[in-house]
Amino acid sequence: MLPDILEENLKLVVCGTAAGARSAQISQYYAGPGNKFWPLLASLGLTPRCLAPSEAHLLPSLGIGLTDLVKGQSGADSVIEFGRAGRASLTEKVHGLQPQILCFNGKRAAQEHLDVRVVQYGLQPGRIGSTKLYIAPSTSAAANGAWDITHWQRLAELVGPCRS
Repeated sequence: MLPDILEENLKLVVCGTAAGARSAQISQYYAGPGNKFWPLLASLGLTPRCLAPSEAHLLPSLGIGLTDLVKGQSGADSVIEFGRAGRASLTEKVHGLQPQILCFNGKRAAQEHLDVRVVQYGLQPGRIGSTKLYIAPSTSAAANGAWDITHWQRLAELVGPCRS
């Protein structure tokens, strides 16, 4: 649905489950009303200012990349066919590019990729090559009930300040 924004030598790659309805409609990551992603990156110092979804192409220059586990589908997790998830494709991308950290934006993406039912937020014991795995609460407005910024703050400490 949305093209990957990836390149070599990234500090962080954020992996969502799939493009939300609004994001798919306008072909921009994290564009849904109430999604906390872009303001969050700025407040954590991962970007120098709050970027608009249309500025996602600037992220690699700041050491950040974006992808989704499920390509070719969009909408809420409840309508996604996870049997078509790109588990192997994501692993291959990460092996090839070796970012420092792959962060799953929400537990569902992590559960599906890791093929486990129960996951905890934070740094994970496994890796993909040398890439550390991290799980943070979803920035989607639909996940406000589980929102806890502290896991994102810990991630930002691991990543360090943005490049400029």
